[in-house]
Amino acid sequence: MDKMKVGIIGTGNISGIYLKNGSRFGSMEIVACADLDVERAKVRAAEYGIRGCSVEELLAMDDIGMVINLTIPQAHAAVCIQVLEAGKHVYVEKPLSVTGEEAKRIMDTAERKGLRVGCAPDTFLGGGIQSCIKLIDEGKIGTPIGATAFMMSGGHESWHPDPAFYYRRGGGPMFDMGPYYLTALVSMLGPVSRVTGSARISYPERTITSQPKAGEKVAVEVPTHVAGILDFAAGPIGTILTSFDTKGGSTLPWIEVYGSEGTLLVPDPNNFGGEIRLRRAGEREWTDLPLTHGSAENARGIGAADMAKAIVEGRPHRASGALAHHVLEAMEGFHIASENGSHYAMKSSCERPEPLPAGLDDFVLA
Repeated sequence: MDKMKVGIIGTGNISGIYLKNGSRFGSMEIVACADLDVERAKVRAAEYGIRGCSVEELLAMDDIGMVINLTIPQAHAAVCIQVLEAGKHVYVEKPLSVTGEEAKRIMDTAERKGLRVGCAPDTFLGGGIQSCIKLIDEGKIGTPIGATAFMMSGGHESWHPDPAFYYRRGGGPMFDMGPYYLTALVSMLGPVSRVTGSARISYPERTITSQPKAGEKVAVEVPTHVAGILDFAAGPIGTILTSFDTKGGSTLPWIEVYGSEGTLLVPDPNNFGGEIRLRRAGEREWTDLPLTHGSAENARGIGAADMAKAIVEGRPHRASGALAHHVLEAMEGFHIASENGSHYAMKSSCERPEPLPAGLDDFVLA
């Protein structure tokens, strides 16, 4: 299969793992990277033996068919649309954008141009979640009835070098970490038809205690404790709780899926692998289960690689813009429902991504 030539826009810290893993997939070849700071792009490019350039120069390269957008969330929509208008497919880091309105503009532009949109997170394509999907599809827990998901932390100001973003528009625990959990849930249980939620700002101001900005105050603009309920179109009911306010820690699990014949403990959706445990109805003990799928280590970029392969083969890609748009709407829906004191009926939907075949080697797609 011919490799698709790919460029990267945005050469911050996360670009390193994309550049490292990009050469490990057989479907794409990263040939250039760009940044508003061209010198930073050139430094990053030199590490990997590719071309560093301006955004305009990258978008003018005829051999590049797809661009990976690694800019900050507030710039996601503008850069995605710029890439699409240049005639190239785009894959973007999560979230797709910071508002549903922006996300719709991205998707409408792609449809008008006959191009594809893909979006992280792609951790659901790792061995952990894919093995859970296989167990659910095989009926190991019977008919899915419900699920719970928990992301509990005390916030970023104690360890992150520049945590202010997490408390401003586009931040908060739901927009920061919700995509991992909700994408995993949709990949296992299918799309969501309705949500409701409650959200609050527990501390109007945060004091940074990490270096180099220790002592600086951050005004909190977004809810930092968000509880949501999801009605899945297929019938299950899910609960999700994301928080930056649990100062004393938590012992809650990452994700559990409940079925008519058993319960499945799902690994951390922020990682690619992890431990899976199953307890079937009538059993007294949990059973540890092996992973049936590869790419259980840090396979970040697998979503972009699958998209490149899918474009060449003419099939749907798994980490799709439609999936990311649906997840974004659900996250917005929790906040809207909290403000309005009502349920929020989802306007978007998506196909449940096609599971990967079991038994593939790491960094191999099918």
